[in-house]
Amino acid sequence: MNFNEKLIELRKTKGLSQEELGNALGVSRQTISKWELAQSYPDFQRLVLLSDYFGLSLDALVKDIDVQDVREKNLNEKQLSAIYDEITNAKSIIKTVVNVFAVIGILGITLCILAGILWG
Repeated sequence: MNFNEKLIELRKTKGLSQEELGNALGVSRQTISKWELAQSYPDFQRLVLLSDYFGLSLDALVKDIDVQDVREKNLNEKQLSAIYDEITNAKSIIKTVVNVFAVIGILGITLCILAGILWG
């Protein structure tokens, strides 16, 4: 049985929704959904929390997991996180540049108006 199938079975056996399990582990319902769909895997800390929560050893919880699949999915998640961080930083820089140009524009217009008043 794959990890995602095992997680679904454990959660349903306890009669928990994805949201309830997520709250118990300090993650979102969407994170639980991704784990159950095998789109990502929990980090080590969350695996320990899961094993404690369900009263299983780590070995019993993760047995039969395809380690290469975990590596690939975690790498993809890290890459997506890095891309998101870069986009967030770029948005911040663009916002700063736009604000600087706006201030320069306002100062320029103000100086033109003052020059027109003084020399006009």
